[in-house]
Amino acid sequence: MTAKDVSVIGIDLGSRMTKIVRLSGGKIADAVVFQTGHDPLQSALEAVQEMNCDTVVATGYGRHLAAESLGCPLVTEIRACAAGARSLSPGVGSALDIGGQDSKVVELPAAGGFGRFEMNDRCAAGTGRFLEVMAATLGYSIQDFGVEALRADRPVQVNSTCTVFAESEVVSLIARGEDRRRIALGLHLAAARRIAAMVSRIHTGDRLLFVGGVANNPCMVRALRQELACEVVVPERPELVVALGAALIAAGKNRSPSGDEFRGNSAD
Repeated sequence: MTAKDVSVIGIDLGSRMTKIVRLSGGKIADAVVFQTGHDPLQSALEAVQEMNCDTVVATGYGRHLAAESLGCPLVTEIRACAAGARSLSPGVGSALDIGGQDSKVVELPAAGGFGRFEMNDRCAAGTGRFLEVMAATLGYSIQDFGVEALRADRPVQVNSTCTVFAESEVVSLIARGEDRRRIALGLHLAAARRIAAMVSRIHTGDRLLFVGGVANNPCMVRALRQELACEVVVPERPELVVALGAALIAAGKNRSPSGDEFRGNSAD
């Protein structure tokens, strides 16, 4: 079997969503995303069995569980994020990954690999879970939350970024008759300020790659661009970047994969 024939899979078994990317011959062949759910392995195992592959590498919250069940090697989210981000945007200085339960910023030195990093894994502020709870409290779907926030004429100030306290604050604002869109915008800005403070402790350079499921939220993207003094680049499929990195590590590759679905875009 030649290198061009090798098929590999990267699994990012996250707290909220599971992402799987298959590379074949150095190109992206398949990519699937589904809710992790109460049985995090069943759907992942079924998806892997349907894909013809030679090597699987696991990462994410459930990487140890996946590695035990599949008998596959595992890598940290930091390493997988760095590999995926570097392959998509070789000149980027750092990567910001905001997922379901945590957020992290990883420095990407010009020499390769990764450098300093910082994680927010003890508080849900600014994560996908925070946004889900706030969206539900305001009566929005998570898909509509950022879109509706962008339609506000001004933000309502939200003082708390703790999920529990912010939910109580939002309920009080609703009871006072505040506009839902304005509250939504205020929540995004509060979360963005907290995330930007973390990024500023690590990031240097002119470009930051924003990955993870929250990067699909247009209001969060705009808010971070306002808070950070650098260009914020978002791939078209930001939720797949960590799984892509795991697949690239499995393949022993460090070059960019093919596929228009992973092009970077710095525009709104």
